[in-house]
Amino acid sequence: MSELSDQRGIPLRAFAPNAITVLALCFGLTGVRFAITGDWPQALASIVLAGVLDGFDGRIARLLKAQSRFGAELDSLSDNIAFGTAPALIVFLWSLQDAPRFGWIAALALAVCCALRLARFNARIDSGDQPHKSAGFNTGVPAPAGAGLAFMPIYVWLISGNDLFRSWVLVLPWTLFIALLMISSVPTYSWTSIRIRRGWRLFALAGVALLGAALLNAPWATLLILSLAYLAMLPFSMASYARVKRRRAAGALPAAAAAPEGAN
Repeated sequence: MSELSDQRGIPLRAFAPNAITVLALCFGLTGVRFAITGDWPQALASIVLAGVLDGFDGRIARLLKAQSRFGAELDSLSDNIAFGTAPALIVFLWSLQDAPRFGWIAALALAVCCALRLARFNARIDSGDQPHKSAGFNTGVPAPAGAGLAFMPIYVWLISGNDLFRSWVLVLPWTLFIALLMISSVPTYSWTSIRIRRGWRLFALAGVALLGAALLNAPWATLLILSLAYLAMLPFSMASYARVKRRRAAGALPAAAAAPEGAN
């Protein structure tokens, strides 16, 4: 059956989400092209657009019932380039190339940790034992969010124009910190863990509209605020997952006590 599917190729309904994934990859690489020419706003905008597209491809695939192993692998490869390799090169060209010896190592760390995170995700994709995912959390910081956080010094630099924030002394440890966050086991909120109450849905839609307007009018300040808010939520996501874990443990104890003696 699988051989027959390979001969038939990709179903037509899977073309749209896969095309969006490839487009996200192209935007990621285009960000590197702008970084080479020193056009930093365009470089960051390309990665942001890649992140927006990455948020749509999986949802469109589920809507069209076009999920496939090919799509999952393509999405992972696109994420690795757009949110690992491209941001690492952008940060290196912007600041880390001035660091003696260790600048390139820090850039490599960001790219490698992104690849390791995605490899861990792919290795567990068919596993039934995923405590974080089953509770609606991610394990570590997702690749698009990691790229956005790695750019925080650039946001501040674009806003203030102060070259202090471009110094490799500041950028290098920050890059390593974000790289470690991506491969960490810190539970972070995912879209599936967010529930909007019925009475708040109109306010949520208005908030999305205001966010879009803010991104168009003051993109770097908006992205900086979003990045700071994401970092501020990390302690809350850890506490929230700890509560979920305690509830599950409390529910498992009565079930174990009720099991017949000698049962496997």
